[in-house]
This record gives sequence, structure tokens and C-alpha cells, in this order.
Amino acid sequence: MAKMNMLQAINDALDIAMAANDKVLCFGEDVGVFGGVFRATSNLQQKYGKDRCFNTPLVEQGIIGFANGLAAQGSVPVAEIQFADYIFPAFDQIVNESAKFRYRSGDLFNVGGLTIRAPYGGGIAGGLYHSQSPEAYFAHTPGLKIVVPRNPHQAKGLLLGSIHDPNPTLFFEPKRLYRASVGEVPEGEYQLPIGEAEVLKEGSDITILGWGAQMEVIEQAVEMAEKEGISCEVIDLRTILPWDVETVAESVLKTGRLVVTHEAPLTGGFAGEIAATIQERCFLYLESPIARVTGMDTPFPLVLEKEHFPNHLKVYEAIRESVEF
Repeated sequence: MAKMNMLQAINDALDIAMAANDKVLCFGEDVGVFGGVFRATSNLQQKYGKDRCFNTPLVEQGIIGFANGLAAQGSVPVAEIQFADYIFPAFDQIVNESAKFRYRSGDLFNVGGLTIRAPYGGGIAGGLYHSQSPEAYFAHTPGLKIVVPRNPHQAKGLLLGSIHDPNPTLFFEPKRLYRASVGEVPEGEYQLPIGEAEVLKEGSDITILGWGAQMEVIEQAVEMAEKEGISCEVIDLRTILPWDVETVAESVLKTGRLVVTHEAPLTGGFAGEIAATIQERCFLYLESPIARVTGMDTPFPLVLEKEHFPNHLKVYEAIRESVEF
């Protein structure tokens, strides 16, 4: 085991994947000598050369179009979008090409080796254009997988799992945890399963569900709730698409209550999909309405960032209201 922050864990995963397979390439804006704006790809160009780790023009549509072409030819590209907010110029390439490539050919060809890395979320005073959480846009697209890690151990194992997964995968990294989250990470290669949620804590009164950086918020809220005798079951969804319906439904059948939290705005957020599905599966067992604790339906503010955030106090209030309903 080695102590790493999330950036180091991501860099280690890329290093291991590139060492094991010379078809693995990483590229994006300033990822070469500079190592990217967050330094996630530091030293990879020096180690593997400019043919396997290189800078691209500042054109996101071009980055993903190029990645699709590489993957179609048998390479294993790991494309970096510098901020998740910048992914929208590449939206057409992702949802109309990456996601549909296998289907339009009847599986004669595919881009399954593609992984797209993108830092998402607020907490770094990034304002409107550097703080968004766009996972729900892509969750509407069959043919993609969407993965969001919560800590360094998860980041390394899930990134390696994404690189080896035979489907195009979006890997959203919670940038406010890049250097803030430090933990023990196994040395060498290991993969964590894509599409499986993880029950972090068992409880009997209420289920709390989130992913990525919100898991830290949930932990703080649960600590407050349990001082009042509320037994909380905590689940990290880990994968947005496909999401683990069975694990969540099994938990809610036991607790009868569910709070879902994410940074993205309320309207159209992925919590709505979860709430609808769990209501269908668990309606007769529910003791209270399913609660959503999310960002506000406004562009992500700079000065009022803390007010916009679905923080631990908001999650705690939702837990209390649900239990007392």
C-alpha cells in the first residue's frame, strides 16, 4: 500500500495502463510536459514519449473525434477534457459517434477502448465555467458508461476498470478532492467493477445515496444524524450509467426511506431518474417521499458558491425531515 492523493492515484493508474499495453495513449490540452492543468499526467510523456502522451489543439470536438478514430483502429485512447465544463463542444462526437459506433455497425467495429477523463464539480472557486457537473446529460445516452470515484483508492481502481472496459467510458473526477483526498492505495494493478454500487455503511432507518465528492458531504451529515439515534445506510453509486438499481432498491426495501444528493442542479439531475425508478420498485415499502438534495437551478455562482452547494447541513435536514415525516 502507498499513501496517495487522488491526482497521484490517477497518474499511477495511467502509468500502469501505459506500461502494460503500448496501445494505451493519453492526450489532451497541455497534458504533455506540463502534465495538464492539474498535473494528472505528469512525467508520462517523459516516460513513454511524445507518441503516446501528447498535447492536442484547444478543440474538444477534435480531441474526441481523434479519440474515436484511434479507438476504431484498435488503440486504447484516454482523452482528457481539461474541465468537464468544456466537454459540450464534443457533445456530438460523444453521443452521436462514441456511443453509437458499435450499434451502427452491428458490432463489426467499435470504439470500446475509449476512456474520456474530465474534472467536474465545484469547490475551487471556479465560477460559472469551471464548476459544472454534467453527468446527467450523458446518462440519457445508451452506449456510454459513466463513472465517478470518491477517493484515491476508488479513482485508481475505477480508472483502470474503465480503461479495460470494452465500452466507451466517461470518467468524471471530483476536482475539489484532487489534492484534498488522501488515502491508502494498493500498489500495482487492480480493477474495481463498473456498474456496481458500494454499501459503505449499513443502517436501518434511511438510505443515503450519492457519488463522487458528495460522499464526503454525506459522511458529515450522517455523523450528525446518528448523534440523534438515526441509523443511516450509506451507498456510493460509483457508476451513473449503468447504475446499480438492485443494490439501491434492496436497501430502500429495508429502510423505507431514501435521500439522494448530487452537485448538479435539481431539474433534470440524475437523482430524478433514481427517485422514479426506486418509487416504481419500492412504492409499497416507502415510509416517506424520496428526497433530493442538489445544487440550485441557477448557473454555478462564484461569490455564492457555498449557498449553491448541497452541503452536509442540507443533507442532514433532508434526513431528519424524511425520518420525521
